[in-house]
Amino acid sequence: MYVISLIVKNEFGVMQRVMGEFTRNKINVETIVVGKCEVPGKSRMVLSVIDKGEAELAMGRLQKLQDVYGAELVPESGQSAYALISTSNGNVGVVGGSDQVEEIIARSEPEKYVKALNAL
Repeated sequence: MYVISLIVKNEFGVMQRVMGEFTRNKINVETIVVGKCEVPGKSRMVLSVIDKGEAELAMGRLQKLQDVYGAELVPESGQSAYALISTSNGNVGVVGGSDQVEEIIARSEPEKYVKALNAL
């Protein structure tokens, strides 16, 4: 999995413009995480794609958008994974390496869950 980390404007329409680049280039996004970040008034958007060539193509396109202040392809050592798992006792959050989170999901066999990659 290849993870792209962006610093973007924190305003409406930015997600649509960023995702438009993926749509135009027929690149499927596996996970998206967006939230306020360490830069005042900006947000961090973290997206993952399966193919390295697609990640590099997206990076080139995204760096040209006015809404994007910074973009980087995050090395595997800088990535983490998390999942929100539904259990009979409520929801449980799990954080760790991608393989660790996958193992926990497989062992717990939850009825519902969501897993995403993240990076700073």
